[in-house]
Amino acid sequence: MSERLEVRKTYKMFVGGGFPRSESGRSYPVHDSSGSLLANAVRASRKDVRDAVVAARKAWPKWAAATAYNRGQVLYRVAEMMETRRADLEREVAAAEGKGASSQVDEAIDSFVYYAGWTDKLAQVAGNLNPVAGPYFNLSAPEPMGIVGLVAVEKPSLAHVAARLAAVMCGGNIAVALASEEHPLPLLALCECIATADVPPGVVNVLTGRKDELVPVLAAHLDVDALDVTGVPDELRAEAERLGAENVKRLVAATSLRSPYEVTALMEIKTVWHPKGA
Repeated sequence: MSERLEVRKTYKMFVGGGFPRSESGRSYPVHDSSGSLLANAVRASRKDVRDAVVAARKAWPKWAAATAYNRGQVLYRVAEMMETRRADLEREVAAAEGKGASSQVDEAIDSFVYYAGWTDKLAQVAGNLNPVAGPYFNLSAPEPMGIVGLVAVEKPSLAHVAARLAAVMCGGNIAVALASEEHPLPLLALCECIATADVPPGVVNVLTGRKDELVPVLAAHLDVDALDVTGVPDELRAEAERLGAENVKRLVAATSLRSPYEVTALMEIKTVWHPKGA
């Protein structure tokens, strides 16, 4: 009897709830912590970025209109699926970075649990009854901004980007994320958890490829409302900020992994006036 060959995993992007290949057919090599070839990852193109934004915009109205309680349930379900697939996540992180896999997975799961608990509390923290000189009520409340472009840091390859994705989702926003260029596979493993965790298609979209090719496209896209530049390389930061400023895109960078203010930084504060008295 001949020896059975291992079925090697094919890594793809995550767009619109599915796992497509790049329209360009390109790929690039990904290496493990020792420098050996680990896999070939999809090398996304400009058109793939545009397709991801189209999928994101289609998903936004329903996700933004979901109740805070429902969004919390969905985020918690992601954490449940990550816990179920812990071994897969740890294996991907260990192959990519060589150490610290268990603690990274713990942090990633805990981030989704943390932000699941904040979904129905944001209005109380960021909203307000404003004092005004007149017979009016003046009320402010946070609302989702829309599509958030997210550039993942290179390391840690899972814990940091998981926290940023959870923060985006917590506030009712949609993510179009560029994975770590050097270590994209842990995030793709997280996408497999997201795909089976009741997250509506298009709420999270992940592209893999060269940051110098994709960051400018994402920053310049007119239908992307905000850009998280935390993982943008220094040599690309000025260009990304310039392109984002040209279309009045909000630019943010993470200051901590877990804080309600990481969520409200990606939300609009809407204010309404209402007359009072007789």
